[in-house]
Amino acid sequence: MLKIGLTGGIGSGKTTVAKIFEVLGIPVYYADDAAKHLMNNDAVLKQSIIKNFGKESYRNNILNRAYLAKISFSDPPKTALLNSIVHPVTIADAAHWMQQQHTPYAIKEAALIFEAGAQKELDLVIGVHASYDLRLQRTIQRDNISEDAVLARMSRQMNEEEKMSRCDFVINNTEEELLIPQVVALHEKLLQNLEKLYE
Repeated sequence: MLKIGLTGGIGSGKTTVAKIFEVLGIPVYYADDAAKHLMNNDAVLKQSIIKNFGKESYRNNILNRAYLAKISFSDPPKTALLNSIVHPVTIADAAHWMQQQHTPYAIKEAALIFEAGAQKELDLVIGVHASYDLRLQRTIQRDNISEDAVLARMSRQMNEEEKMSRCDFVINNTEEELLIPQVVALHEKLLQNLEKLYE
């Protein structure tokens, strides 16, 4: 089974692409959702977060996301520290999840695949590309936040051109090309390549 990453900058539409793959019968591991679950349920990870960011990191034994975001995202070294604590646990969880799948390939959807070094655990990476302006506009509308808040998030991600250049395949979500036909074509190509491998 192929282990495939799916990545893209904030507002690129990678979750939409992931949902299309799911409709095609491909299981998807959503790294962001998994990280939130692990931060609430993995005892060792919780202790590490409390040790580094204080008891206020949890309220009634539930992750205090607002507090953690406030102190980590305004301070790049603290962002890096939080990522260094959470990413290895999520990567290990994704690897375990991949082992449980029985489809020709499975997908890990994550914004920070290259930033976290997670590509080392994957066979291929698919990128979802959209223009800077489109990503900015989508995120403002989706999350109902200010332009400055979106720009702050974008600044913590790898440059779009650099990210896409590292991907094995790129899907354009620019509203100039239909999305579903691109995903279906890539799905068929991956299945054909797998058939050739096992001939």
